[in-house]
Amino acid sequence: MAENHPQSNPDPDPRVTPGLDRGGLVTPGETPPAESSTSSRSDPYQPPTRGWAKGPLAAISVVVLLVAAFFLAYALVLIL
Repeated sequence: MAENHPQSNPDPDPRVTPGLDRGGLVTPGETPPAESSTSSRSDPYQPPTRGWAKGPLAAISVVVLLVAAFFLAYALVLIL
């Protein structure tokens, strides 16, 4: 069952919109102010520090050493 809703144009009529000149452009001095911030933070933004943290760097180093040791041991088993 369809309801009858009048179709309306969401765009304002430039003939009755205040602040527009005859061509539909905004007249000088009629531009709105810039938007305010929508951030919910109250403290100033501080970007993260540069470089790697010691924990992830140590974990990656351990994984690399374990993989290298595995392949070294595998190569030694194949040779012997």
